[in-house]
Amino acid sequence: MSTRDLAAEAWRPLARFFFETSQHRAEILRSHGLTPNDAKALWVLDPEQGQTMRALADRWLCDASNATWIVDRLEERGLAERRADPSDRRVKLVVLTPTGVEARRRLQDLMFEPPPELLTLDRSDLEALRDALAKLPTSGT
Repeated sequence: MSTRDLAAEAWRPLARFFFETSQHRAEILRSHGLTPNDAKALWVLDPEQGQTMRALADRWLCDASNATWIVDRLEERGLAERRADPSDRRVKLVVLTPTGVEARRRLQDLMFEPPPELLTLDRSDLEALRDALAKLPTSGT
């Protein structure tokens, strides 16, 4: 069996588990009045380092009008704001507000709570899964 085939065998149950537990994540978002797009925005925005709408649209793989709609929703809730770029006042940067920072912290705490299905594994399986997944590269966000 090739490494690619073995990776596919490992990926299938992991992806299936992720998709089948989407209700767990959706309930967390719904209980906080957030959409998946709101959560995506909270996850990547920063209170200091602003991002342009174009950069956000590129990162979110959407058009600028959709990015504007997402940011508008966050602004209405006091979670994000547009600020003038100090190096070019014609450019607006999007940053998290202090309320947005707190909302992101709460959201991350809740999203990192394991879904109940994961708690059905025994300790040795959980340790093996943790150790294997810890070896995967991440962006750090």
